[in-house]
Amino acid sequence: MPASSIHQSETYKKNNWLFIVNPGSGRNNTDWETEIRQFFEPRGEEFEIFELPDPCNPEILKDKISSSKANRVIAVGGDGTVKLVAGFLVNTDKELGILPAGSANGLAKELNIPSKPKEALEYCLSSRTQRIHLVKINDELCIHLADIGFNAFLVKTFEQQQGRGMWGYLKAALKIIWRHPHMDIKIQSDGKEITQRAAMVVVANATRYGSGAVINPLGRLDDDLFEIVVVKKISFKEIFKMMVTHRPYDHDKTEVFQTGRIEIKSRRRVHFQVDGEYLGKTDRIMASIVKNALQVIMPAEK
Repeated sequence: MPASSIHQSETYKKNNWLFIVNPGSGRNNTDWETEIRQFFEPRGEEFEIFELPDPCNPEILKDKISSSKANRVIAVGGDGTVKLVAGFLVNTDKELGILPAGSANGLAKELNIPSKPKEALEYCLSSRTQRIHLVKINDELCIHLADIGFNAFLVKTFEQQQGRGMWGYLKAALKIIWRHPHMDIKIQSDGKEITQRAAMVVVANATRYGSGAVINPLGRLDDDLFEIVVVKKISFKEIFKMMVTHRPYDHDKTEVFQTGRIEIKSRRRVHFQVDGEYLGKTDRIMASIVKNALQVIMPAEK
């Protein structure tokens, strides 16, 4: 990350904390409230823990965040929880932190936030922060990755089945890999128009999914562009590259290009997800960069 976009203070200063805990997130083997209290109470920090109700009315969360004196708001959950919390911090001075408690935790992995509870809590104390760009997609803010087609269908299938974690994703993938139809799409960007048949199209602000698959090697959260990844065909060889070797894609199967604004149209309505949240079907995507929208706590430099 560019040094100019990161702020590092010489000495630690006390903060005021608000932890937003989603008890329904994928990893339920950690008692986060107890972990947070045991970590922060001996330090004399001012903190509050708010557990998301089920179902959650976003207005309740909005009121909680806006009325809180906290300068650091920590989302305790997966990418869906992070997206929900972050939406109320855009263009404010409040800083977003993450305690990864979901099934995949894509953004936490992107930022190199530790997965172990004690180490993740230590990360929250970091004085290193960075302001990042977001992408507005239709009426949704995307922090990380959004897509139409195969992966969005995978997210929907995963949400509807029993079993979480990576094995849950694999089970969902095996259910749909042979029965997901291709899309006929038209992409308009920077005065150019492309017609393409594809299995999925990714609007990528970052590099990787929570599974660890590097879908977008060019991704940066602090540049002025986002990437469009057109996966023309689901290929086990290309998936192996994404998951393991990270070697260059086969252009005949996967194509990546950068832009700051794009329109994508599909001949038929297709599955659509943003930051791990399935949003139904759509036949049109409008996406544009939103600069310097969110202040994020970064792990301290080693």
